[in-house]
Amino acid sequence: MKNVTQEEWEQLLSTDDNAYILDVRTQNEVDEGILPNSHNIDIYEGQGFIDKVNELDKSKSYYIYCRSGNRSGQAAQLMDQLGFETTYNLLGGFMEWDGEVTYQE
Repeated sequence: MKNVTQEEWEQLLSTDDNAYILDVRTQNEVDEGILPNSHNIDIYEGQGFIDKVNELDKSKSYYIYCRSGNRSGQAAQLMDQLGFETTYNLLGGFMEWDGEVTYQE
């Protein structure tokens, strides 16, 4: 796992053809907006989170965020333990994000 700033996050994403953006927040938080092209799996689902994450392609690069950067850091460490090759944690999370935000239907 590597902790990255928003600037590093955007720079890495712009050249990564193997990227998967993972939002580990709750549904209530997701309702406040999401980063473009992100997929939500709530880390508070516990074993459900692990089961869903284990279905993902471990060779992709995972860009993980939450509200503040804490839960996403935990998720990235857990994913590393599960055999994921590349994980990035967004420092400051969604609270400090000042880029584009979209909303789920």
